[in-house]
Amino acid sequence: MSDNISEQVANMSINRTPAEEDYPDLTKHNNVMAKKLTKDIYVKLKGKATKSGFDIDKAIQTGVDNPGHPFIMTVGCVAGDEETYEVFKDLMDLVIEDRHGGYKPTDKHKTDLNPANLKGGDNLDPNYVLSSRVRTGRSVRGYCLPPHCSRGERRAVEKLAIETLDTLTGDLKGKYYALANMTDAEQEQLINDHFLFDKPVSPLLTCAGMARDWPDARGIWHNDSKTFLVWVNEEDHLRVISMQQGGNLREVFERFCTGLTSIENLFKEKEKPFMWNEHLGYILTCPSNLGTGLRAGVHVKLPNLSKDEKKFDGILENLRLQKRGTGGVDTAAEGGVFDISNADRLGFSEVELVQMVVDGVTLMVDMEKKLENGQSIDDMIPSKK
Repeated sequence: MSDNISEQVANMSINRTPAEEDYPDLTKHNNVMAKKLTKDIYVKLKGKATKSGFDIDKAIQTGVDNPGHPFIMTVGCVAGDEETYEVFKDLMDLVIEDRHGGYKPTDKHKTDLNPANLKGGDNLDPNYVLSSRVRTGRSVRGYCLPPHCSRGERRAVEKLAIETLDTLTGDLKGKYYALANMTDAEQEQLINDHFLFDKPVSPLLTCAGMARDWPDARGIWHNDSKTFLVWVNEEDHLRVISMQQGGNLREVFERFCTGLTSIENLFKEKEKPFMWNEHLGYILTCPSNLGTGLRAGVHVKLPNLSKDEKKFDGILENLRLQKRGTGGVDTAAEGGVFDISNADRLGFSEVELVQMVVDGVTLMVDMEKKLENGQSIDDMIPSKK
């Protein structure tokens, strides 16, 4: 089917009723999409579709079905393909600007995957920093993203990933485990290693269409030493993770950069580059992950610093960091242990974001030590970055 005919078919399906009558009721919603999607914008975008047939209603469905989150302002929209961010830019630009601290449509993103540019990070105190992790996502150009891809596209991405990852050598050599074919023993081991991702149950993901055909063409790859991991066809085509116990975030980042660069080059050799442009950086499913897609995080013990929650939150905000429980975004901290990571994704390079974590966690551990000794930390409170 030609692109022109595809667009005509898509438009037939999205114009069954007048756009004004299809505008969703967002009066009780608390997500970024709902804040930005006026009736005028919706009417303007209602008659449009990408070449693959992704329309504005598919883009916003998760935000319409999920009015808000009690603790976190969710985004409320997703991309179905690389074109989404251009075809629906009247909405997406507003969402991106809100979510990424005023990032403008004219701004250009910067990428830096050279770990030599990172200062320190190899000596975070292991008595406080329990584990370190750096992760990102990548999308393969030419295929629709998980909310909109066909079964064949998903299987093609998996095939490419297996072929590519199987060629990695040295410290990166590993094995792929398809979720559909996993033995009970393999599943149990991956659960014990905290590697396994399961069928999405969050309505934020299911309403976006990411659980279709589960577990067809989904899987997990990891290296032999279990410090480098790739998820295939979860929220993004690829989710690349480097991690290890202790506080050597520099080593984790070095492995992350080496492995990620190797994978990207191997995909380019197959003429399947990753989605990227100079404005948005790396293109991913959720607008919140555009740019670097990077989250560098550590599990760190801060029981004294976190006692004053308001002051703790202010320190994190000033350092451009965020906290989660160690079980994920919806969990509470246990024993004063938090997952601390960078709050930004877009407009900063990978090195800059990891540097924020290194510097911020170093400062907070020093604060924790002072509080343990009954000393004041008032002169250590950082100004806003």
